[in-house]
Amino acid sequence: MIILGIESSCDESAAAICKDGEIINNKIATQSIHIKYGGVVPELASRAHQKNIVPVVSEAITESGIQLRDIDAIAYTQGPGLLGALLVGSSFAKGLALSLGKPLVPVNHMHGHILAHFIGVDKPEFPFLCLTVSGGHTQIVLVKSFLNLEIIGSTIDDAVGEAFDKTAKLLNLGYPGGPQIDKLAQKGNKLRYKFTPFQIGNYDYSFSGIKTSILYFLRDQQKVNPNFIVENIEDLAASIQYTLVEMLMIKLKKAAKDLAINRIAIAGGVSANSGLRNKLIETSIEKNWKTYIPDFEYCTDNAAMIAITGYHLFRSGTSGNLKDSPNPRLTF
Repeated sequence: MIILGIESSCDESAAAICKDGEIINNKIATQSIHIKYGGVVPELASRAHQKNIVPVVSEAITESGIQLRDIDAIAYTQGPGLLGALLVGSSFAKGLALSLGKPLVPVNHMHGHILAHFIGVDKPEFPFLCLTVSGGHTQIVLVKSFLNLEIIGSTIDDAVGEAFDKTAKLLNLGYPGGPQIDKLAQKGNKLRYKFTPFQIGNYDYSFSGIKTSILYFLRDQQKVNPNFIVENIEDLAASIQYTLVEMLMIKLKKAAKDLAINRIAIAGGVSANSGLRNKLIETSIEKNWKTYIPDFEYCTDNAAMIAITGYHLFRSGTSGNLKDSPNPRLTF
């Protein structure tokens, strides 16, 4: 079974080929135009997808050594994401499917991030908990099977990825801010500055309060020393990253204990953060967890995760049609 996967939820135009449950090619075209604006500009993202979608799909197919006629189904990101970006990917997938007479498989982007753990050798057993962390989502998901997933905790306001990026702006760092904070944090003292990890009930998260706390702290310090941020940038980055990671881990540890599950995974763009990855490894030793951390290329948005998810959906008999609409707020 050969599945073509297409990803276009935000600013990555990507295509991948999955053959019998194994990824044999994964192509990504990154949009660098957003850097000078300090964030993704939806209209520019849509235009870049229109420019990139044909080349990345063509490269994925050609380098895999297959023909268009060999494809059994076309999987594409239905949502969540930017509407214009999703429209480009879904429209291309539908047009290609119609011309080839092939089935369509709409895929939930976050479902894809979780099933990225089934690319490669070290695959988790069910059930397991997956902390999905990105610029738009922060969730704890109970994964019971390939197609049975339950969100047991999520953010009530901002996602942790947004907290990283917005904090990076306060520190006068460029975009994307999260990776730059991570790089600086590796040279800093994470205990230099104390920020209170805001907590709410159950397994849910809230990151708006910590962003405000950091904003006021920096404002007050700069009144005394205008060069405070520049002079202490590494320790600030380390302390902020440490606090955000602690906020994530407190709820994850609680969920693992309450549900008596010791198989723990992380997924999404923020799962590339070294502080989070190291903390998960440290906690796994402390709690006797079996942990699953995706390769870096499968942390950020990619089509391999869409192709592998499409494979499991299609194999189970799930497919879509031309009337399926992109959904920026799609949930499980």
